[in-house]
Amino acid sequence: MTDPAIRVLLVDDHPLIREGLRQVLGPPAFDVIGEAGTGEAGVELAVQLAPDVVVLDINLPGQNGIEVAGILRHRVPTARILMLSVHRHAEYILESVRVGAHGYLPKDSLPAQLRDAVATVARGQTHFERIEPARAEPVAPILAAAGAQRLELLSRRERDVLIGVASGKTNKEIAADLGLGVRTVESYRETLVRKLGIASTAGLTRFAIEAHLLRG
Repeated sequence: MTDPAIRVLLVDDHPLIREGLRQVLGPPAFDVIGEAGTGEAGVELAVQLAPDVVVLDINLPGQNGIEVAGILRHRVPTARILMLSVHRHAEYILESVRVGAHGYLPKDSLPAQLRDAVATVARGQTHFERIEPARAEPVAPILAAAGAQRLELLSRRERDVLIGVASGKTNKEIAADLGLGVRTVESYRETLVRKLGIASTAGLTRFAIEAHLLRG
């Protein structure tokens, strides 16, 4: 049985760009379920269609892509966000991570790179490290700084639950350790997904390790 097509929403104010993206992200691996020319229209479509991945241009009329990404993380938390931009500057990458985007790809990338980036974020992973050109600032320190910012968003109890998840414990085991109800732990896990933009247990575990929350 083949995997279902990744459902993609395109948000870019240039019709020609959207047409090109639609051609690149064709079946059977992808299904472009909608497109919008403004951030406001993109958010409304995302709410209606619940895409797997939103390919989002940074330079949009009205609300820019960074602002729209932040709105999408709250209104459609299950959608993965891949920023698309003509910019390779470090501050754009850092801002994208800060608002919860899951990937960042320059517009001069090859079609295969776009398909790979969309597939990567759809699997619950991130796609930042591969965009670094030789003359640009290293991306790893930027992601580390952004990770520290995201960690600061978590309460003490949310961090405790994250440590439990990263330690391989079940919700029931975490609840017993922390003196909480299982439903409360489930609620904390949902909050972790929303705040960190990480849906998978493997991703949360990787984040906890990189944040040095686990003691060896």
